[in-house]
Amino acid sequence: MSDVTIIGAGVAGLFAAHELASRGVHPRIIDRNGPPGPHGCSWWAGGMLAPQCEGVTAEPVIPRLGAEAAAAWARITPVTRRGTLVLALDRDRSELARFARRADCHETRPVADLEPELSQHREGLFFPTEAHLDPRQALADLVQSLAARGIPIEKGEVGPDDIDGPVIDARGLAAALPGLRGVRGEMVVLHAPDITLSRPVRLLHPRHPLYIVPRAGNIFMLGATQLESAARAPVSARAALELLSAAYALDPRFAEASVLELGADLRPAFADNVPRVVVRGRVLHLNGLFRHGYLMAPALARQAADFLLTRTKGELIHED
Repeated sequence: MSDVTIIGAGVAGLFAAHELASRGVHPRIIDRNGPPGPHGCSWWAGGMLAPQCEGVTAEPVIPRLGAEAAAAWARITPVTRRGTLVLALDRDRSELARFARRADCHETRPVADLEPELSQHREGLFFPTEAHLDPRQALADLVQSLAARGIPIEKGEVGPDDIDGPVIDARGLAAALPGLRGVRGEMVVLHAPDITLSRPVRLLHPRHPLYIVPRAGNIFMLGATQLESAARAPVSARAALELLSAAYALDPRFAEASVLELGADLRPAFADNVPRVVVRGRVLHLNGLFRHGYLMAPALARQAADFLLTRTKGELIHED
């Protein structure tokens, strides 16, 4: 018998299940599509655990609580702790200076010392404490960890009103919470056998900023456009051109890379782009992860579990 029902098997719902299970609570997980896959925006994430870089544009709570993400994920899935490198083309050096003024915990380093294959770029900002993971591997490892505890993912179309007892609603935009909006993101996955990078690289640009996240086998995730749009259309030609052009500007060898995937989805976000637990009676809504899904899921799950079990109110708890 379950102690709480979780609706939604994206990164928020799965990490909440993991957190509750670690405290002796047996959750039931239901998702209309079953286990994680291309139907969910968690599938298309970059997997950067970069609280300092995100803190340049995010509210202070993001870098503060996001600092716990790497250690939390490392208990579940492999986490690579090699920092983040932030670069700008010569014509955009002012962007790098602006980023440096707003960021914490970084060093100015010769690029050749960190990524020898990008030595055509002179200096960059190095954030040594940041990390990254493979999102799809992380989701698979969460599913496997829960299955080992006897917690499967059921496929079914349900809402909180269909279930008795405590509910965690982690359905993203499908929850239709007031003030929740969709922010469209698009990404490209490339195979570039001649290129090796050891850490995520962010290329600053006044109009088309880019991040490139390395994965095993010389595979790279390029992301991500950010559009205030609720459209679920496939990746546009314009977005693909912008991402690929920025990658070419970073390293011309990306012109010879193979395009493995193009992906787009909608990320749920509140007006301040800060995730929260919205409490409505017996239902806790975990939502609004915006572009911070893997960075903020551990803190969101911890605060939801604290409230559910002890009524402790963390700063991400909002009672409606």
